[in-house]
Amino acid sequence: MQEDIRKLRDDVDNGIVKRDAGVARIAGMQKELRGTIAQIEAATGSRDRKGLLMAGADRAIRELMAIFKDDPIELPLEEASMSVWAKMQYEES
Repeated sequence: MQEDIRKLRDDVDNGIVKRDAGVARIAGMQKELRGTIAQIEAATGSRDRKGLLMAGADRAIRELMAIFKDDPIELPLEEASMSVWAKMQYEES
């Protein structure tokens, strides 16, 4: 899209496209480009945030499992941990 904007600017500078029409079109294209960039950044940020949360949860589960290894609470803790893990995976960010 940036290349399209550059080409349109060149066309306006060379007189191929009328200045007023070109400027309006460039403004619209830039607005669309900014909107697309914002959407991509929001989606990427959401995935990054969820990845960090999942990494933290994984670490916490591993630490708890190591602490309670060979303890009577180990099996219920493992089942509860897997339930929490599954719930976190399917939650919307």
